[in-house]
Amino acid sequence: MVDPDVLDGNIARMAEASRSQGFALRPHAKSHKCAQIADRQRRAGARGLSVATISEAEALARVGVDDLFIAYPVWPDAAKARRLRRLADEVALRVGVESVEGAQRLGDAVRGSARPVEALVEVDSGSRRTGVLPHAAGEVGKSAADAGLDVVGVFTFPGHGYGHDAQARECAARDEERTLGEAAQTLRDIGLDIRVLSGGSTPTVGQWQPGTVNELRPGVYVFNDATQLAIGTCGAQDLALVTAATVISVPAPDRFVLDVGSKVLGSDRSSWVSGHGYLPQFPQGTITGLWEHHAVVLLPEGTRGPHLGSVVAVVPNHICTPVNLADELLVVQEGEVVDRWPVTARGANT
Repeated sequence: MVDPDVLDGNIARMAEASRSQGFALRPHAKSHKCAQIADRQRRAGARGLSVATISEAEALARVGVDDLFIAYPVWPDAAKARRLRRLADEVALRVGVESVEGAQRLGDAVRGSARPVEALVEVDSGSRRTGVLPHAAGEVGKSAADAGLDVVGVFTFPGHGYGHDAQARECAARDEERTLGEAAQTLRDIGLDIRVLSGGSTPTVGQWQPGTVNELRPGVYVFNDATQLAIGTCGAQDLALVTAATVISVPAPDRFVLDVGSKVLGSDRSSWVSGHGYLPQFPQGTITGLWEHHAVVLLPEGTRGPHLGSVVAVVPNHICTPVNLADELLVVQEGEVVDRWPVTARGANT
């Protein structure tokens, strides 16, 4: 269930913060995968949208999103190459590259497309996932340019910005700025016109400083989730999405069971959260056990629990997975369902 007022407030705050500090905003749509939310973000001033997969890009292109960045080092096999070429004929397309071989394959895939395809070199700013070190960006960028791609910038994901204190977010943001700046200079040194230095994510949003980075790609902020609440990047009033769970068992005064499990909430559980989700009505309660269709909640001694058959709100730990598991989002105002939004890119994982 989505609260549209909270959702719109989250979108507006991020748009205004980006605009006032001179950042272009290209939100990551993998968190919501929804045409109606994409439209809200674009109307609020988003330059375009970021996605994680070709199929997410295809789904959003079908509903009119015409400026997309696949923020991922796509490895185009024959089938993906054909899909990328079709996309390049339909929308303004950016794609991430992080290897010489990947850049060459991407260039081959989109050669002759109706519009030039832009490439951004991915660099590792500390999350130790994908991305080259800054000094290697030049080799990848040259390969992409030689393959016919328009190399316009660099991007990174500061995943190490997750943590209980603001210091982790501050350090990650500074790592991001330094890494992107060094990589961009490496590319400029070989004659490339680098215009985009693109960063994320929601946890580091309050730490970005105007100057080096000029584009932001936060995603989770539209809804927020139990992890963002736990690490302090949002308040309970900023939680825009909950799952509606029914109490199916009350085996003890301090324990009850809900009819949602990993197939609804997802199974993510990081060290920053105390259980498998946050319960706004029972903030001291902990979801101690999660099965596919059961969630067991433990309450502190003396806390009055819900009755059998009650409906309880649960905020997932990581919102992206539950949204991908749902067919539609129920839009709820004052306790009434006022609209239903399809999850446009549900299951779009290729």
